[in-house]
Amino acid sequence: MQHKFRIAYFAHSIRSDWNNGNAHFLRGLLRSLGELGHDVSIFEPKNGWSVSNLQTETGWENSLSGFYAAYPDLSVTSYDKRSIEDARQLRTSLRGFDIVILHEWNPPALAHRLLELRREAGFRLLFHDTHHRASSSPEQIELFGIDQFDGAVVFGDSLRDIYREKFNIGRAWTLHEAADTAVFRPMRSAAIETDVVWIGNWGDEERSKEICEYLLQPATELDGLRFTVFGVRYPPEALCALQKAHVRYGGYLPNLDGPNTYASARFTIHIPRRQYASAMRGIPTIRVFEALACGIPLISAPWVDSGHLFRADDFRAVRNTAEMKSALMELLADPQAAEQQAARGLETVRARHTCRHRAEELTAICEELAK
Repeated sequence: MQHKFRIAYFAHSIRSDWNNGNAHFLRGLLRSLGELGHDVSIFEPKNGWSVSNLQTETGWENSLSGFYAAYPDLSVTSYDKRSIEDARQLRTSLRGFDIVILHEWNPPALAHRLLELRREAGFRLLFHDTHHRASSSPEQIELFGIDQFDGAVVFGDSLRDIYREKFNIGRAWTLHEAADTAVFRPMRSAAIETDVVWIGNWGDEERSKEICEYLLQPATELDGLRFTVFGVRYPPEALCALQKAHVRYGGYLPNLDGPNTYASARFTIHIPRRQYASAMRGIPTIRVFEALACGIPLISAPWVDSGHLFRADDFRAVRNTAEMKSALMELLADPQAAEQQAARGLETVRARHTCRHRAEELTAICEELAK
């Protein structure tokens, strides 16, 4: 018989999706856990980096109100730094919880405070990683005292192996990201506004070369095709490169606007960060799940699906600029093939990669911890 757990989840932010692709998956995962009968409480810093940056964007109030409207069943408690320092306050907040989960995008000080309280309260403590620092900056992850956690839940087999081998953690499980199909689903659009859309942040030079190769060069060389980019953290030189390639820049896009944005485009592309194409193979990141869940044809720059998450024809894989250009022109010339590819990808997501699937997998992990 399946247990019903009281689960506390510490996120950097659930409310804000600014430079925070995790928000989509975590929102859907935590709501799905509630639908399975678990009692879920969410904790996040009151003025975290993502929330603070979101508030510099035009229309940020609509982004936050959109979150509350779409997820009225998520209970989010914001706290300040003093709440971490005050053990009594945190102890009171966590009284009676069975499982406490700490997301990777949190300060190590919070991890150590939770480790101290676990000894008193008896809850199980999980570390949840949906990023690449364990591979690219392991010294930062070591600050969390990972080997003292009851386990780690990570979003790929390659990352799971890193946790087992580098951080001496006894138990580690793979929990891939997935689509919240209650929100990300095919939508109807009144008109096609662009041919190719890419939703992604520029970031810290982690894929600038790849963006040039798989987006800017095709946009420059394919006359007549309209390209649009949404995202944040684009420095002046990046904006200049977009303008030179005649790519429209749409700026910050609330995650909840993703389905309608995909509906207004013919195709989308996936450009993984370098870590996911090399050291951390087999991790597609959330954008692949989002796009396929919305029923749009996807063309992806190189990454290795070592976990066999998708079928061969769920999306088109390309290896260089020439192949990206060819794939776009072929799908443009054959709307039926594009439609069939999109339908196949959507079918795979609905069958295997929804937040409900991941909530069931996480429940099984909690069952294992509770034994």
